[in-house]
Amino acid sequence: MLVILWGAYVRATGSGAGCGAHWPLCNGEVIPRDPSAEMLVEFSHRISSGIALVAVIMLGVWVWRQIAAPHQARRAAVASVVFIVVEALLGASLVLFRLVANDESLARAMVMPLHLVNTLALLLCLTLTAYWLSGGAPISISRRVRVFAMLVGLFVLFAAVGKTGAIAALGDTLYPSTSLADGLKADLSQTGSLLFRLRLLHPALGVAVGLVLIYVVGSIPIDPRQRAGQIARRLVVVLTATQVALGFANIWLLAPVWMQLLHLGMADLVWIALVVTAAAAIAMPERAEA
Repeated sequence: MLVILWGAYVRATGSGAGCGAHWPLCNGEVIPRDPSAEMLVEFSHRISSGIALVAVIMLGVWVWRQIAAPHQARRAAVASVVFIVVEALLGASLVLFRLVANDESLARAMVMPLHLVNTLALLLCLTLTAYWLSGGAPISISRRVRVFAMLVGLFVLFAAVGKTGAIAALGDTLYPSTSLADGLKADLSQTGSLLFRLRLLHPALGVAVGLVLIYVVGSIPIDPRQRAGQIARRLVVVLTATQVALGFANIWLLAPVWMQLLHLGMADLVWIALVVTAAAAIAMPERAEA
């Protein structure tokens, strides 16, 4: 979570080019000797990302060696390793292809949502690893086909909101508004940047998906013995409502960096709670834990 938020801080402050077009080195050096503020922000993100990479790999190795097959945590841990490696490669591509700082190319607008979707997949796998290692019941998709299809639909909608959010955040970084009226005027302009017009899509889609999320999650049956799932379901409702309110506050305040980070962090918490809810909803009934 901290690595994700710090990565957003790198983007929001335009510090992505702090180490130049070099990766994994920083301006050709292992440790920069005369760093600027932007370089320190970018270099610290790389250090934290490297620590997270090593930690997830260690987790994967430990789970694979200590947990006997066919425990589902084994597959979730291995998938976590795969996704965090992809995460590192996507971050490296942003730097090496100079899709950072003030770059406003279509390539950057495409890679950033891809980066976000991979981050969501990584969070999903890590959450399931922790859930199953903590005694969560294994899932059975064949016994919950209808519920599983509904949950997949929710995941897709959530990812779509995240993609538009990534594009909106990029627009806020490259074209900061001086007032709410100026921002709305730019969003509705037919001659402005495509990032402006796409930025308006995020709040509309966010509210619609938020309402769908609250309704569907509230109606999904969960075994009463699945206490973690029951708690997670309530959290999804509360956190989603909070997230929508934070979204409007973000617009009203003209997207300051601290609010962008709070908005992103809340989105990740909603996602984690949704994953636990989904796992509990399609758990094998005879394996449900008290």
